[in-house]
Amino acid sequence: PSPNGTSRPAPPDDATHPSPNATSRPTPPDDAAHPTPDGTARGGPARAPSSAITLDTDAFLRDRGEDVARLRFLLEATARRTARFACFGWHEWAMVYRQEEHRHPLPLRLGQEGTDAAVESADLRCTHYDAFRFYTPAARPRNERELTRETQPQFEQPGCLHANMDLLKAALLLGPACPGELLLDAFELARRIRTLDMAASPYDCSSLGLEPVRVESAAGRAEYVARQREFAEESAGIRRRLLAVTERVVA
Repeated sequence: PSPNGTSRPAPPDDATHPSPNATSRPTPPDDAAHPTPDGTARGGPARAPSSAITLDTDAFLRDRGEDVARLRFLLEATARRTARFACFGWHEWAMVYRQEEHRHPLPLRLGQEGTDAAVESADLRCTHYDAFRFYTPAARPRNERELTRETQPQFEQPGCLHANMDLLKAALLLGPACPGELLLDAFELARRIRTLDMAASPYDCSSLGLEPVRVESAAGRAEYVARQREFAEESAGIRRRLLAVTERVVA
């Protein structure tokens, strides 16, 4: 206490109340987080700057330029064409018409005789060359037109299941130029389309867990067309994205 009996106030805590002329000391920097002017970290090994991996477009086009140009032409031609929904998936049936040896080791739902009769009662309107070329010799003249590789851009149309499955082939051809997400979207689409393709085929796919889409009946054809339309709409978006990739590559 002071001489007059009053208590003196406690001296200030300098840690929280610095004097007016005191200066606070900054915390020393973390040398590992603050590199020297030449870019190396103090007190630790130097870290190489990160670098992005980019496509060598010139080398890519030297290797695949002609294929990319053909692909772009085909994608553009297909996108411009009106979708058709009247083939009903008969292409798979035409591949086994009047032929004892089949492409897949599965029994035919209607047997060979019933399958042949179904094909003969149908109108074959296939527009996709890579399906048509697997027709049996007896089935080829039954298609509404002869298809060739050269005429593919004239007849490929966006309602075709196989044309839309081929978007996966397009993504694979574009290789490193194609974003991974787009490749996966094309793969997932192709997987689901192929499932319908086989369900609507003449094969008995029950061993694979597939219920048939019976295109030999009116109800089956209606189901096929409804799902075909959904796939065509979904495929249009992927086709546009693939076209955008080709445009960036050749720009």
